[in-house]
Amino acid sequence: MTTRTRILTGITTTGTPHLGNYAGAIRPAILASEDANADSFYFLADYHALIKCDDPQRIQRSRMEIAATWLAGGLDVNRVTFYRQSDIPEIPELTWLLTCVAAKGLLNRAHAYKASVDKNVETGEDPDAGITMGLYSYPVLMAADILMFNAHKVPVGRDQIQHVEMARDIGQRFNHLFGKGKEFFTMPEALIEESVATLPGLDGRKMSKSYDNTIPLFTSAKEMKDAISRIVTDSRAPGEAKDPGNSHLFTLYQAFATKAQEEELRGELLQGLGWGEAKNRLFQLLDGQLGEARERYHQLMSRPSDMEDLLLVGAKKARAVAAPFLAELREAVGLRSFVNQAAAPVAAKKKAAKSSRVLSFREGNSFRFRVLAADGSPLLLSSEFADGKKAGAVIKQLQSGQTLDIRTEAYGFNVWLDGECVAESSAIYADAAQRDAGIEALRVALTPLED
Repeated sequence: MTTRTRILTGITTTGTPHLGNYAGAIRPAILASEDANADSFYFLADYHALIKCDDPQRIQRSRMEIAATWLAGGLDVNRVTFYRQSDIPEIPELTWLLTCVAAKGLLNRAHAYKASVDKNVETGEDPDAGITMGLYSYPVLMAADILMFNAHKVPVGRDQIQHVEMARDIGQRFNHLFGKGKEFFTMPEALIEESVATLPGLDGRKMSKSYDNTIPLFTSAKEMKDAISRIVTDSRAPGEAKDPGNSHLFTLYQAFATKAQEEELRGELLQGLGWGEAKNRLFQLLDGQLGEARERYHQLMSRPSDMEDLLLVGAKKARAVAAPFLAELREAVGLRSFVNQAAAPVAAKKKAAKSSRVLSFREGNSFRFRVLAADGSPLLLSSEFADGKKAGAVIKQLQSGQTLDIRTEAYGFNVWLDGECVAESSAIYADAAQRDAGIEALRVALTPLED
């Protein structure tokens, strides 16, 4: 079976998305999520926002705007895991575990921290003036975002490559200290999409809020048209040939046009099309492509409870991966339950078996059961049975000591009896290693008690 590539992307919630954000990050990510071989995790990086912004209203508004932009742009939440970083409590806990193994020298080399120190030194300030621990340890939080879900690929701009490399360094250090031959963390790779557009702003520089040269994405058609009218062009009059290769207006058009549309406008500019008409062509192109999405965006913004529901569903999916993985990491570093700890491995196994439980319950007109590990975590959920006697007979067979017929499927597993699937794993694990650990825990839980 082909392993699906796990892709993880986050957007910091400090501003209103503009055309450059859409072309450079959101649109390519949505297209990538449609790949059947991709397992995509997209999140609102609202913990990161606290490092950059101390305006609660701005952060809250940005969280809504960015969520609405993803959804209006066509993100299918049934195909991906879409969540808010702050809805996953395992993220800050993992951040602390990683902080405890991250080398200070490594964090000293982080670009953002070094830039802030250099700026302070240039202006005669104390080197650490105004620098918070949030800014300093930002790379560890980003490492936790990536390593929690064992992402294989992390689409980033070139200025973020260092953070992915630091996540690798920190993950390798944790594996070395606590893995005992096991690789807890997958080593992520930065994914640089050379073909993804970096759009110029109104003045020709990179489109950025810091330059105040952005084109609004979903605010209104009028505001978009007004912004386009302010694009800086040369002084060539209508009738004079224009050079498309030196026109950032044409570069913007290229990012959204088909090849045929691009060649048509190129030819007309060479033949003297006026800049005013060229700007109108750009507006018509963008409005045609983004008009429906703009309507969906405003509908979503007017019904925040709908977005809240979708994000909570996404958080539940994300935590189904994060919670069991963090429990494994806590165990690895020694944060273990006193109750389940024993003096020797054999005694520990016996204790786990005695402490595990099988819970039967009724669901509608059917009967089911769960197998719980010694620490109470769910390991197995049965199929539905027509009566309680059938469910009880299956439980008895599973606890009889016979060899279990366990069949893996992706990062989960099923249990079979007499040619019939009778139960499935209670969680979809992050990788094969965690799945195998879950299978071993199930075998221990179902080990018959010794007299």
